[in-house]
Amino acid sequence: MDQVLSKPCSTSVLYIIIFIFNLSNVVSAATFTLINKCNYVVWPGILANAGTTKLDSTGFQLTPGGSRTFQAPPGWSGRFWGRTDCTFDANTGQGSCKTGDCGSNQVECNGAGANPPATLAEFTIGSDSGPSTQDFYDVSLVDGYNLPMIIEASGGSGACGSTGCITDLNRMCPTELRDGDGQACKSACEAFGSPEYCCSGAYGSPDTCKPSVYSQMFKSACPRSYSYAYDDATSTFTCTGADYIITFCPSSPSRKSSKDSSTMPMNTGTTSTGSGSNSGTQENPGSSWFPDFSIGDSSRINSNLAMQFTLFTSLISFFLVIISIS
Repeated sequence: MDQVLSKPCSTSVLYIIIFIFNLSNVVSAATFTLINKCNYVVWPGILANAGTTKLDSTGFQLTPGGSRTFQAPPGWSGRFWGRTDCTFDANTGQGSCKTGDCGSNQVECNGAGANPPATLAEFTIGSDSGPSTQDFYDVSLVDGYNLPMIIEASGGSGACGSTGCITDLNRMCPTELRDGDGQACKSACEAFGSPEYCCSGAYGSPDTCKPSVYSQMFKSACPRSYSYAYDDATSTFTCTGADYIITFCPSSPSRKSSKDSSTMPMNTGTTSTGSGSNSGTQENPGSSWFPDFSIGDSSRINSNLAMQFTLFTSLISFFLVIISIS
Protein backbone atom coordinates (compact mmCIF):
# COMPACT_ATOMS: atom_id res chain seq x y z
CA MET A 1 0.00 0.00 0.00
CA ASP A 2 2.85 2.38 0.87
CA GLN A 3 4.43 1.72 -2.52
CA VAL A 4 1.15 2.46 -4.28
CA LEU A 5 0.84 5.81 -2.56
CA SER A 6 4.50 6.82 -2.80
CA LYS A 7 4.50 7.70 -6.50
CA PRO A 8 1.34 9.90 -6.48
CA CYS A 9 2.53 11.50 -3.26
CA SER A 10 5.96 12.24 -4.73
CA THR A 11 4.33 13.67 -7.88
CA SER A 12 2.07 15.88 -5.79
CA VAL A 13 5.01 17.12 -3.75
CA LEU A 14 6.90 17.89 -6.97
CA TYR A 15 3.95 19.86 -8.36
CA ILE A 16 3.64 21.81 -5.13
CA ILE A 17 7.35 22.63 -5.15
CA ILE A 18 7.13 23.85 -8.76
CA PHE A 19 4.04 25.90 -7.93
CA ILE A 20 5.64 27.56 -4.92
CA PHE A 21 8.83 28.45 -6.74
CA ASN A 22 6.88 29.75 -9.73
CA LEU A 23 4.73 31.78 -7.37
CA SER A 24 7.84 33.28 -5.82
CA ASN A 25 8.80 34.58 -9.25
CA VAL A 26 5.36 36.04 -10.01
CA VAL A 27 6.20 39.50 -8.75
CA SER A 28 5.35 42.86 -10.20
CA ALA A 29 7.83 44.17 -12.74
CA ALA A 30 7.05 47.72 -11.65
CA THR A 31 4.87 49.65 -9.26
CA PHE A 32 3.40 52.93 -10.52
CA THR A 33 2.30 55.50 -7.94
CA LEU A 34 0.27 58.45 -9.22
CA ILE A 35 0.22 61.53 -6.97
CA ASN A 36 -1.88 64.67 -7.38
CA LYS A 37 -0.17 67.76 -5.98
CA CYS A 38 -2.40 70.12 -7.98
CA ASN A 39 -4.85 72.19 -5.96
CA TYR A 40 -7.63 70.87 -8.19
CA VAL A 41 -9.00 67.43 -9.02
CA VAL A 42 -7.22 65.46 -11.74
CA TRP A 43 -8.75 62.45 -13.49
CA PRO A 44 -5.81 60.28 -14.60
CA GLY A 45 -6.22 58.16 -17.70
CA ILE A 46 -4.31 54.93 -18.37
CA LEU A 47 -3.85 53.21 -21.71
CA ALA A 48 -2.08 49.86 -22.04
CA ASN A 49 -0.49 49.30 -25.41
CA ALA A 50 -1.75 46.51 -27.66
CA GLY A 51 -0.67 43.10 -26.45
CA THR A 52 -0.12 44.12 -22.83
CA THR A 53 -2.37 43.60 -19.83
CA LYS A 54 -4.53 46.53 -18.74
CA LEU A 55 -3.99 47.75 -15.19
CA ASP A 56 -6.61 47.77 -12.42
CA SER A 57 -8.19 50.93 -13.81
CA THR A 58 -8.22 52.86 -17.07
CA GLY A 59 -9.43 56.12 -15.51
CA PHE A 60 -10.30 57.46 -12.08
CA GLN A 61 -10.63 60.57 -9.94
CA LEU A 62 -7.65 61.80 -7.93
CA THR A 63 -8.36 64.57 -5.44
CA PRO A 64 -5.73 67.12 -4.36
CA GLY A 65 -3.12 65.37 -2.22
CA GLY A 66 -4.41 61.95 -3.26
CA SER A 67 -2.44 59.02 -4.63
CA ARG A 68 -3.07 55.60 -6.13
CA THR A 69 -0.74 52.70 -6.83
CA PHE A 70 -0.78 50.14 -9.65
CA GLN A 71 1.17 46.93 -10.15
CA ALA A 72 2.38 46.22 -13.69
CA PRO A 73 3.62 42.84 -14.97
CA PRO A 74 6.91 42.29 -16.80
CA GLY A 75 6.84 43.58 -20.37
CA TRP A 76 4.02 46.05 -19.71
CA SER A 77 3.90 49.17 -21.87
CA GLY A 78 1.51 52.07 -21.96
CA ARG A 79 0.90 55.65 -20.94
CA PHE A 80 -0.55 57.79 -18.16
CA TRP A 81 -1.97 61.31 -18.41
CA GLY A 82 -4.10 63.73 -16.43
CA ARG A 83 -7.56 64.94 -17.44
CA THR A 84 -8.73 68.28 -16.06
CA ASP A 85 -12.00 70.16 -15.69
CA CYS A 86 -14.06 66.99 -15.84
CA THR A 87 -17.80 66.79 -15.22
CA PHE A 88 -19.42 63.40 -14.64
CA ASP A 89 -23.07 62.90 -13.77
CA ALA A 90 -23.48 61.46 -10.26
CA ASN A 91 -26.31 59.17 -11.40
CA THR A 92 -25.26 57.97 -14.84
CA GLY A 93 -21.50 58.36 -14.50
CA GLN A 94 -21.41 59.93 -17.94
CA GLY A 95 -19.43 63.05 -18.72
CA SER A 96 -16.30 64.51 -20.27
CA CYS A 97 -13.19 66.56 -19.57
CA LYS A 98 -12.01 69.83 -21.08
CA THR A 99 -8.40 68.63 -21.41
CA GLY A 100 -7.03 65.13 -21.91
CA ASP A 101 -10.50 63.68 -22.48
CA CYS A 102 -10.47 60.11 -23.81
CA GLY A 103 -13.90 60.22 -25.45
CA SER A 104 -15.32 57.29 -23.48
CA ASN A 105 -18.07 59.44 -21.91
CA GLN A 106 -17.12 57.80 -18.60
CA VAL A 107 -14.56 58.13 -15.82
CA GLU A 108 -12.94 54.92 -17.11
CA CYS A 109 -11.28 55.39 -20.48
CA ASN A 110 -11.87 51.75 -21.46
CA GLY A 111 -9.00 51.42 -23.90
CA ALA A 112 -9.17 54.92 -25.38
CA GLY A 113 -6.26 57.35 -25.37
CA ALA A 114 -6.05 61.04 -24.60
CA ASN A 115 -7.40 63.58 -27.03
CA PRO A 116 -4.62 66.14 -27.68
CA PRO A 117 -3.35 68.32 -26.23
CA ALA A 118 -2.19 66.27 -23.23
CA THR A 119 1.04 65.74 -21.31
CA LEU A 120 1.90 62.02 -21.49
CA ALA A 121 4.01 59.74 -19.30
CA GLU A 122 5.08 56.77 -21.44
CA PHE A 123 6.60 53.50 -20.24
CA THR A 124 7.95 50.22 -21.56
CA ILE A 125 8.83 47.91 -18.68
CA GLY A 126 11.55 45.32 -19.17
CA SER A 127 10.63 41.69 -19.58
CA ASP A 128 12.23 38.93 -17.52
CA SER A 129 12.47 36.71 -20.60
CA GLY A 130 12.49 39.30 -23.37
CA PRO A 131 15.35 40.92 -25.25
CA SER A 132 15.75 43.62 -22.61
CA THR A 133 15.28 43.82 -18.85
CA GLN A 134 15.68 47.58 -19.04
CA ASP A 135 12.75 49.95 -18.55
CA PHE A 136 12.28 52.87 -20.96
CA TYR A 137 10.27 55.94 -19.99
CA ASP A 138 9.66 59.53 -21.03
CA VAL A 139 7.35 62.50 -20.67
CA SER A 140 6.05 63.55 -24.06
CA LEU A 141 4.79 66.91 -25.31
CA VAL A 142 4.48 65.60 -28.87
CA ASP A 143 0.69 65.62 -28.40
CA GLY A 144 0.79 69.00 -26.66
CA TYR A 145 0.59 69.97 -23.00
CA ASN A 146 -2.19 70.35 -20.48
CA LEU A 147 -0.61 70.18 -17.02
CA PRO A 148 2.82 69.78 -15.38
CA MET A 149 4.04 66.26 -14.71
CA ILE A 150 7.24 64.50 -13.64
CA ILE A 151 8.41 60.89 -13.45
CA GLU A 152 10.77 59.77 -10.67
CA ALA A 153 12.44 56.38 -10.47
CA SER A 154 12.59 54.76 -7.04
CA GLY A 155 15.32 52.19 -6.62
CA GLY A 156 16.62 50.23 -9.54
CA SER A 157 19.98 50.36 -11.24
CA GLY A 158 21.31 52.41 -14.12
CA ALA A 159 20.95 56.11 -14.86
CA CYS A 160 17.35 56.19 -13.55
CA GLY A 161 16.97 59.95 -14.07
CA SER A 162 13.94 62.05 -13.28
CA THR A 163 12.14 63.56 -16.24
CA GLY A 164 9.12 65.68 -17.01
CA CYS A 165 7.82 69.18 -17.51
CA ILE A 166 6.96 71.47 -14.63
CA THR A 167 7.10 74.78 -16.49
CA ASP A 168 3.65 76.27 -17.10
CA LEU A 169 3.47 76.04 -20.89
CA ASN A 170 -0.13 77.24 -20.81
CA ARG A 171 1.03 80.69 -19.70
CA MET A 172 3.68 80.95 -22.42
CA CYS A 173 1.67 79.20 -25.17
CA PRO A 174 1.54 81.16 -28.48
CA THR A 175 -1.91 82.29 -29.51
CA GLU A 176 -1.92 80.00 -32.54
CA LEU A 177 -1.33 76.95 -30.31
CA ARG A 178 -3.68 77.91 -27.50
CA ASP A 179 -6.46 75.41 -26.90
CA GLY A 180 -9.87 76.73 -25.90
CA ASP A 181 -9.56 79.41 -23.26
CA GLY A 182 -5.92 78.63 -22.55
CA GLN A 183 -6.29 75.46 -20.45
CA ALA A 184 -3.92 73.56 -22.72
CA CYS A 185 -1.30 74.17 -25.40
CA LYS A 186 -1.45 72.33 -28.72
CA SER A 187 1.51 70.91 -30.58
CA ALA A 188 2.29 72.49 -33.94
CA CYS A 189 1.18 69.24 -35.59
CA GLU A 190 -2.22 69.41 -33.90
CA ALA A 191 -2.60 73.10 -34.66
CA PHE A 192 -1.51 73.13 -38.32
CA GLY A 193 -1.52 69.48 -39.44
CA SER A 194 1.31 70.00 -41.92
CA PRO A 195 3.84 67.19 -42.61
CA GLU A 196 6.86 69.19 -41.50
CA TYR A 197 5.32 69.65 -38.05
CA CYS A 198 3.88 66.12 -37.86
CA CYS A 199 7.01 64.33 -39.15
CA SER A 200 4.92 62.59 -41.78
CA GLY A 201 5.11 62.06 -45.53
CA ALA A 202 8.33 63.45 -46.95
CA TYR A 203 9.26 64.49 -43.39
CA GLY A 204 8.81 61.01 -41.91
CA SER A 205 12.42 60.35 -40.89
CA PRO A 206 14.96 61.81 -38.45
CA ASP A 207 16.94 63.19 -41.40
CA THR A 208 14.04 65.17 -42.85
CA CYS A 209 12.01 66.11 -39.77
CA LYS A 210 13.80 68.74 -37.73
CA PRO A 211 12.80 70.75 -34.64
CA SER A 212 10.45 73.63 -35.40
CA VAL A 213 10.33 76.99 -33.68
CA TYR A 214 7.38 75.61 -31.68
CA SER A 215 9.05 72.37 -30.58
CA GLN A 216 12.16 74.37 -29.67
CA MET A 217 9.98 76.52 -27.42
CA PHE A 218 8.74 73.37 -25.65
CA LYS A 219 12.29 72.02 -25.44
CA SER A 220 13.67 75.22 -24.00
CA ALA A 221 11.04 75.21 -21.26
CA CYS A 222 11.23 71.45 -20.58
CA PRO A 223 14.65 70.14 -21.72
CA ARG A 224 14.02 66.54 -20.67
CA SER A 225 10.65 66.08 -22.34
CA TYR A 226 9.91 64.95 -25.89
CA SER A 227 9.24 68.05 -27.96
CA TYR A 228 8.74 66.42 -31.38
CA ALA A 229 8.64 62.89 -32.82
CA TYR A 230 12.40 62.34 -33.21
CA ASP A 231 13.53 64.00 -30.01
CA ASP A 232 14.92 60.71 -28.65
CA ALA A 233 18.48 61.53 -27.65
CA THR A 234 17.69 63.84 -24.73
CA SER A 235 14.20 62.61 -23.87
CA THR A 236 14.26 58.82 -23.38
CA PHE A 237 15.36 57.50 -19.99
CA THR A 238 16.26 54.01 -18.81
CA CYS A 239 16.38 52.12 -15.54
CA THR A 240 16.33 48.49 -14.44
CA GLY A 241 14.24 47.07 -11.61
CA ALA A 242 12.70 50.36 -10.46
CA ASP A 243 9.32 51.56 -9.28
CA TYR A 244 7.97 54.85 -10.64
CA ILE A 245 6.26 57.88 -9.15
CA ILE A 246 4.21 60.04 -11.51
CA THR A 247 3.36 63.41 -9.99
CA PHE A 248 0.91 65.94 -11.37
CA CYS A 249 1.81 69.55 -10.45
CA PRO A 250 5.02 68.69 -8.58
CA SER A 251 5.92 70.69 -5.50
CA SER A 252 8.67 73.28 -5.12
CA PRO A 253 12.21 72.43 -6.28
CA SER A 254 14.76 70.59 -4.21
CA ARG A 255 18.39 69.63 -4.65
CA LYS A 256 19.09 67.68 -7.79
CA SER A 257 19.65 63.95 -7.69
CA SER A 258 23.20 62.72 -7.50
CA LYS A 259 22.46 60.83 -10.74
CA ASP A 260 21.16 63.96 -12.52
CA SER A 261 23.82 66.26 -13.92
CA SER A 262 21.67 68.50 -16.09
CA THR A 263 19.61 71.42 -14.80
CA MET A 264 16.63 73.40 -15.93
CA PRO A 265 14.68 76.48 -14.82
CA MET A 266 11.90 75.98 -12.35
CA ASN A 267 8.51 77.67 -12.47
CA THR A 268 6.44 77.22 -9.33
CA GLY A 269 3.29 78.79 -8.13
CA THR A 270 -0.41 78.34 -7.52
CA THR A 271 -2.78 76.67 -9.91
CA SER A 272 -6.25 78.02 -10.35
CA THR A 273 -8.82 75.53 -9.09
CA GLY A 274 -10.24 73.34 -11.80
CA SER A 275 -8.66 75.27 -14.62
CA GLY A 276 -5.39 73.49 -15.19
CA SER A 277 -3.52 76.79 -15.57
CA ASN A 278 -0.70 77.95 -13.31
CA SER A 279 0.71 81.24 -12.17
CA GLY A 280 4.19 81.37 -10.73
CA THR A 281 7.58 82.94 -10.50
CA GLN A 282 10.56 81.95 -12.61
CA GLU A 283 13.49 80.80 -10.53
CA ASN A 284 17.08 81.52 -11.43
CA PRO A 285 18.27 79.50 -14.41
CA GLY A 286 20.54 76.69 -13.35
CA SER A 287 18.49 75.67 -10.33
CA SER A 288 17.22 72.14 -10.72
CA TRP A 289 13.63 71.14 -10.07
CA PHE A 290 14.54 67.44 -10.03
CA PRO A 291 13.83 65.99 -6.59
CA ASP A 292 16.11 63.72 -4.62
CA PHE A 293 15.53 60.00 -4.80
CA SER A 294 17.48 56.98 -3.67
CA ILE A 295 19.32 54.68 -6.04
CA GLY A 296 19.55 51.11 -4.79
CA ASP A 297 17.12 48.64 -3.35
CA SER A 298 13.56 49.81 -3.83
CA SER A 299 10.76 49.01 -1.43
CA ARG A 300 9.35 46.73 -4.11
CA ILE A 301 12.59 44.75 -4.27
CA ASN A 302 12.65 44.43 -0.50
CA SER A 303 9.03 43.31 -0.43
CA ASN A 304 9.72 40.75 -3.15
CA LEU A 305 12.60 39.33 -1.13
CA ALA A 306 10.33 39.14 1.89
CA MET A 307 7.71 37.37 -0.19
CA GLN A 308 10.22 34.82 -1.46
CA PHE A 309 11.53 34.23 2.07
CA THR A 310 7.97 33.65 3.29
CA LEU A 311 7.33 31.19 0.48
CA PHE A 312 10.60 29.40 1.21
CA THR A 313 9.74 29.01 4.89
CA SER A 314 6.29 27.80 3.88
CA LEU A 315 7.93 25.20 1.67
CA ILE A 316 10.14 24.02 4.56
CA SER A 317 7.08 23.79 6.81
CA PHE A 318 5.30 21.76 4.14
CA PHE A 319 8.17 19.29 3.95
CA LEU A 320 8.20 18.94 7.74
CA VAL A 321 4.49 18.11 7.64
CA ILE A 322 5.03 15.52 4.89
CA ILE A 323 7.87 13.93 6.87
CA SER A 324 5.83 13.85 10.06
CA ILE A 325 2.91 12.00 8.44
CA SER A 326 5.00 9.64 6.35
